[in-house]
Amino acid sequence: MPAARLVPLALALILAGCDDRVAPAVPAPAAPAAVTVTLSIVGTNDLHGGVLQREDRGGLALLGGYVANLRAARDRDGGAVLLVDAGDLFQGTLESNLNEGAVVVAAYDALGYAAVAIGNHDFDFGPAGEAATPASPADDPRGALKARAASASFPFLAANVIDEATGKPVAWRNVLPSTLVTAAGVQVGIIGVTTARTLETTIAANTSGLRIGPLAASIEAEATRLRASGAAVIVVAAHAGGTCADFSNPLDLSSCAPDEEIVNVIHALPRGLVDVVVAGHRHLGIGHQIDGVAVTEAYAGGRSFGRVDLVVDRAARRVTGRRSFAPRDLCSRVDPGTTRCDPEGASVSRVPAEYEGAAVTADAAVARVLAPGVEAARRVKTRPLGITLSTPLRRTAGLDSPLGNLFTDAFLAAVPGAGLVVNNTDGGLRADMPAGPVTYGTVFEVMPFDNRVVAFHLSGAEIRKMVTTWMGARVPVTPGIAGLRIRVSCQGPALHVALIRPDGQPVEDRERVLVVTTDFLATNGDNIFASVVPPDGFTVEQDVGTVRDVVIGALKKYGSTLGEAQLLDGPNPRWALPGPRPVMCSA
Repeated sequence: MPAARLVPLALALILAGCDDRVAPAVPAPAAPAAVTVTLSIVGTNDLHGGVLQREDRGGLALLGGYVANLRAARDRDGGAVLLVDAGDLFQGTLESNLNEGAVVVAAYDALGYAAVAIGNHDFDFGPAGEAATPASPADDPRGALKARAASASFPFLAANVIDEATGKPVAWRNVLPSTLVTAAGVQVGIIGVTTARTLETTIAANTSGLRIGPLAASIEAEATRLRASGAAVIVVAAHAGGTCADFSNPLDLSSCAPDEEIVNVIHALPRGLVDVVVAGHRHLGIGHQIDGVAVTEAYAGGRSFGRVDLVVDRAARRVTGRRSFAPRDLCSRVDPGTTRCDPEGASVSRVPAEYEGAAVTADAAVARVLAPGVEAARRVKTRPLGITLSTPLRRTAGLDSPLGNLFTDAFLAAVPGAGLVVNNTDGGLRADMPAGPVTYGTVFEVMPFDNRVVAFHLSGAEIRKMVTTWMGARVPVTPGIAGLRIRVSCQGPALHVALIRPDGQPVEDRERVLVVTTDFLATNGDNIFASVVPPDGFTVEQDVGTVRDVVIGALKKYGSTLGEAQLLDGPNPRWALPGPRPVMCSA
């Protein structure tokens, strides 16, 4: 506008200001929406039915208290919170197993989860109902899992669980490869994948007709599609994990194991395609950034949660900042000096936990949802078995495991004519037995899986081949045994395996031996029988019942008390090796 025209306009405005009339108020322009927002990704994994708080620690109601405080913080700054789980939700406690995981889904609904991945143990319940595996062609081997997914208000994700009949990801009700959600005006794509070892680490009868696709390729395909659909953020819920020891600097990977599954998957992805990975399966901890991807893994059993904060430019639809947190233990009370759960669980100096500047209060709504399952489990758990342990029974004590021996001896006694028992007494047993009266719940804590004790024949040569394989690195554990003594030695560069009966006589190569194990191991679980399993599987000749029932029956035969000394073999151990595994013989 020319200067000569500005003067009359200015004068008119001044004169108008002298008028007695009040000019109408002009509303101030609305503040523009924030260009950037903070998204807090809360990651959990490997709950294994751990819904309950134990003393002052863990449990889903307490998780709800921490999440409520974090949501309040994001509400104040205009951001949002997304809860994502990396799988293995159900199997592991009576509170969950008695209802095939329904209590977990109900609690996750109350907590407001955005999505969960399917883990290997989420297949464990098999058909809906009491049977742990299909009993007839009419039984759906994934019936229980499908029922849990269909009942949830959040999706179950399985991008690399492939239906062999279609060659595509499984298409069950509310089971998807990925999902797209909106949080604080940001579109977030969430993808679910499971470990490449899924079919080896659950009951084969429940995963028939499925195969596991490559994780990295499955993630890349879904993430590319989600980006094209408008996703500004990509989160992967991966039932595959790793481990780090030092959480002081998330960019320092020197304490992280370099060759873990999730690390290799991330290295194989195009840089910048994925923003966050919520990992699992390994039951360990990560709170680091790998190739620009923020990775979190928070142990197992509902004791902890992981967190990643993303700063997102909504206009540009991209992440401009990220902050990784160490796994956070769920504590109702903490040591005031360290703000950690008191390691002994009995300190009188502990104070109520705080998070995001406010006291943590367990979520009453989640507690109400859990209550029926908790009460049903309590009635079963407390059933006494009529025996008292004078000492704890531990899972490991070198190769001679007292608790492992209890289980293998029970298997041996349950099958007349058995010559050898093989069991995974490391990962297959989930807790030590404490001293004191033994209840049904005591045994369940050790063996939460509904595996069965089965038997089939192997030749002496096949057993020797199997043991030789165990001595290498492929099988990560040395199985627990009963019936035979196994003596491994080096004869020059060759590994020699002697199989010795209780009477001191050796087993010859052509002899047939009745081998007892669990149905999980018999179907090539944990690769323990991988070197000798026939192409069409073993022909099971006997099935004597569930592992828990077999062990409970054996416990009653020990009398009123039992201690570790009664389960150890003293000078005649079951195993004798020339050195630590893997055993390497040289000339």
